[in-house]
Amino acid sequence: MSEKPYDDIPGTFVFDAEHSRKGYALNMFCMSLAKPENREAFAADETAYLGRFKLTPAQKQAVLERDWNGMLEHGGNVYYTLKLAAADGLAFEAAYAAMAGMEQSDYRSMMLAGGRSPEKNLYKSDWEDA
Repeated sequence: MSEKPYDDIPGTFVFDAEHSRKGYALNMFCMSLAKPENREAFAADETAYLGRFKLTPAQKQAVLERDWNGMLEHGGNVYYTLKLAAADGLAFEAAYAAMAGMEQSDYRSMMLAGGRSPEKNLYKSDWEDA
């Protein structure tokens, strides 16, 4: 991928046109889970169901491991990947907490307190000054 000005934002995968192309198959898999019969087929044999889509090995691994950030890194759109969380019966708050590397209760407390501090979280280049 080409470098973009927003590549300096830590922990963020901006879903631009390039990222969308990269994650097309992954996002189509996630969207397929909107149908009950597809959720059932996926639950019965995850690996076989994933074979219906042209996922990269890294995308398949991220799905099977429920690596939420890995899915985003490999082209997933957060709104689509949450279809997988819903299919698993996982609360969105739990998925967001996992993306933040936090326990769900800690994530909830942080958000109720106003969210993450922007200090040292605006740009990766800020970390060089620390």
